[in-house]
Amino acid sequence: QVQLVESGGGLVQAGGSLTLSCAASGSRFGLRGMGWHRQAPGKQRELVAAIARDYVTNYAESVKGRFAISRDNAKNLVSLQMNSLKPEDTAVYYCAATAPWGSGYEHWGQGTQVTVSS
Repeated sequence: QVQLVESGGGLVQAGGSLTLSCAASGSRFGLRGMGWHRQAPGKQRELVAAIARDYVTNYAESVKGRFAISRDNAKNLVSLQMNSLKPEDTAVYYCAATAPWGSGYEHWGQGTQVTVSS
C-alpha cells in the first residue's frame, strides 16, 4: 500500500509558475510509475504528466514545453514544475502511482487546487 500527499497548489496569475510536490509513503517507490492528473469542473480527469520507473517522461500536448515532471527515489518524492501557467490550467491536480512494475494507476492522493487568474 502507498499513500500520496500533494502540496504546492494555490492561486497564481497567468504566466506565473508553481511547483507541485507529492510525497509517497510505503514501499518500492522506485518500482512505481508516477503521474500527475488534473480535473477541472465539469471535465473528465486527464493525465498531465507521467514519469516511469526508468525516468522516461511523457506529457499531455497542452502542457508540453511548460510543465516538467521529476522524481527523487531517495526521498519518495515526485514533483511537477509548472511554468507559463494559463487560466485553462485551473484544476484540482492529483498525484497517482502504479503498483510496483505495473502500468495502471492504483493509488491516488487527495488532490491540490491550482487556480490561474487571467
